[in-house]
Amino acid sequence: MNREIIDINDYTILLEEASTDNSLVDSCFFDEPVIAIAFYGAGDVGLKVKFDGRIKEFHHTKGMVLSFYADSKVAFEHHVSKLKSLQCLVIATTIRNLDKLPNGESQFLEQFLHQLVHPKDHYVEGPVYNMSPEMFQLVEQFFSNAYEGEIKMLFYKSHITALLSHYFGQLAKQEKTTFNSSQLEKIHLAQEILVSDLENPPSLTELAHRIGTNTNTLKIEFKAQFGVPVFKYLQNERLKKAYSLIKNEQKTIQEAAWAVGYDSLGSFSNAFEKKFGYRPSQV
Repeated sequence: MNREIIDINDYTILLEEASTDNSLVDSCFFDEPVIAIAFYGAGDVGLKVKFDGRIKEFHHTKGMVLSFYADSKVAFEHHVSKLKSLQCLVIATTIRNLDKLPNGESQFLEQFLHQLVHPKDHYVEGPVYNMSPEMFQLVEQFFSNAYEGEIKMLFYKSHITALLSHYFGQLAKQEKTTFNSSQLEKIHLAQEILVSDLENPPSLTELAHRIGTNTNTLKIEFKAQFGVPVFKYLQNERLKKAYSLIKNEQKTIQEAAWAVGYDSLGSFSNAFEKKFGYRPSQV
């Protein structure tokens, strides 16, 4: 279990990472009331939020953004197992620090997360959605950077600003797009279907049929929710999976390419370089 706490510009940044061959429960509490945004990277850890005898569960957290208000009576439990590791970045501040935040963040919190700034319970949940590929990549960089000292702090400051910019930008887009709950469930089901079979994904027509909608609605609402078209999202997920296979599981480039559905090594390497800025042989 690795946990790092950093104070930056009246924010507290919490970085948590854990994996195990068996299972473990990591509990987290806040000493005073906070407004926070949690970004879940690779791992898909299980999460339980406990307060006042109630439990809110999240079974699929990979790529999730969770905003919330919580006081000291709220417990956050991460259930880590061999196939569900923990990688979580939390940006938190207190209500008394809102006026001190830089770059107008307090204005954005009031505008987009009003229910958290003016809580009516021990735990109040704000928007929950999936990160855009740009946000996911920023979160990954927090866990992979190797800087030290002042350079590391400079890295954190710049990336926190970039991550919050993407976050509030996505909330602004969502304000312009209305989803009914059943349609939103269909779009998230489409996302789950895509990532469950990266090697042989369904066609757009088949995917629309499987979630009970038409292709035009699927294309429009998927992009509105995830920030990219359906198969751009699929490509990003394939490349992130391939990166993990090469770096963490020591797979060859050929094995990684095949595992995520690429038949051509040239096409795979070109797409990989375009996304990450370097060839797969440099991982």
